Amino acid sequence: MKQWVAVLARLVVGGVWLYAGLAKLTDPLGSVSAVQAYELLPSGLEEPVGYALPAVEVVVGLALVLGLMTRGAALISAVLFVGFVIGIASVWARGLEIDCGCFGGGGHDPGASSSYPWEVARDAALVAASVFLVWAGSRRWSLDSLLFRTTTRDEREHDLEGV
Repeated sequence: MKQWVAVLARLVVGGVWLYAGLAKLTDPLGSVSAVQAYELLPSGLEEPVGYALPAVEVVVGLALVLGLMTRGAALISAVLFVGFVIGIASVWARGLEIDCGCFGGGGHDPGASSSYPWEVARDAALVAASVFLVWAGSRRWSLDSLLFRTTTRDEREHDLEGV
């Protein structure tokens, strides 16, 4: 059962990353603008982070969907989502009204603070799913299972029956 839950978590979290990253790849300046709107990073880091983030999101999403280096990708996913929760909570606490830029867009958005609770809850759930994947891994329907084949306990027991 745990492995089926892990497959579901892998596909959902990976799908979110793919959707978010691909939406931003088509508008790199928008991604930079979204990072700048948070007013958290030194100005020298905003541009490189804004340009790099969509590519990182796509790579993490692909790794999770394909089940490739699942635990490592899930760890990066968890760290990124924790950062996003901190970022959203920070703008909320400082009274800034910005679109989170989570799926493209970003920047000043009057009335955006009404969606902050939902965004924090969504990202916290995705942190939890990512942490679950770090703990459980996910070898069912994954490239990890093809590339890094290990014998399961059931397979070892079956092999010993013939001895």
